[in-house]
Amino acid sequence: MSDHLAHLLPLEGLQGAGSGPLYLKLRQSLEEAIQSGRLNHGDALPPERDLAEYANISRVTVRKAVDDLVRDGLLVRRHGSGTFVVKPLARVQQSLSRLTSFTEDMARRGLTTRAQWIERGLFAASPDEMMTLGLPADALVARLGRLRIADDMPLAIERASISAEFLPDPMRITTSLYAELDKTRARPVRAVQRISACELKDPDATMLGVRSGSASLSIERISYLASGRVVEFTRSLYRGDAYDFVAELSLSDT
Repeated sequence: MSDHLAHLLPLEGLQGAGSGPLYLKLRQSLEEAIQSGRLNHGDALPPERDLAEYANISRVTVRKAVDDLVRDGLLVRRHGSGTFVVKPLARVQQSLSRLTSFTEDMARRGLTTRAQWIERGLFAASPDEMMTLGLPADALVARLGRLRIADDMPLAIERASISAEFLPDPMRITTSLYAELDKTRARPVRAVQRISACELKDPDATMLGVRSGSASLSIERISYLASGRVVEFTRSLYRGDAYDFVAELSLSDT
C-alpha cells in the first residue's frame, strides 16, 4: 500500500514543505494527482486511515482536505463504497438550433461514445406517454434508457419513449436511435425542448459520477415527423459541469 501511495502522492516532506495548514498542503497534493492523471476519473481514493499513516498526519487533517475536494466536486463520497475521483470535464457546447442525436453531436467533436443500458424493451404506454405520443390506451411503447458516455466520461442519462409502430424491436438499437429511425423514414424533422435546472439525486448522480445534489440540466424533448405526428418523447439529465446549451438569436422584423 505504501508503494502505491508513494506513486500516487509523493508526500515526502509534507510536514516541512513551506508554511500553511497541513490540510491545504494535502489538498493541493491530491488535486495535483487528479489533474496530472495519477488519479483518474472513477478511481477510489485510498482510505483516510492509510493516507493519515502514510503522510504522518492526523485523520482529522485528511478528512478536512477530502471534505474540501468533495465540496469542489473533484471527489464524491458513495455511501458504503468509499470516496471516488471525479475529474473535471472540458465543457461541451451544444447548439439548440440543430436536431441531432447524442452520438452525432459527440462524433462531430471527435469524441468516442458508448452507452450503458438502463432499460430497453417494449412496455404498455403510461398515461404521460399516451398523452404526449398521441397513443390509444392499449398501445405499446419502446423505452430506451441509457447512460451516455463520451471518451469514458459519463455525460448524460437519456430516457426515450417511441411508439412501437415506429420502433417495434428496440433491441435493434446499438448506437444512434436517430440513425435507426432514419432507416424506416421515421426520423424526426423538428422538436420542442424544455430545459430546466435541477439537482441530481441518487441513483442518477452515482451513474453520472457526481455527488448527490450536483447541478444538472433537465431536458424534455418532443420530436415530430414532417406530418406533424409526435415520434419521440425523451427526458434527459445532463451534467451541469459539462454542458452549455447555446442558441443563436437574431433581430425580429416585427
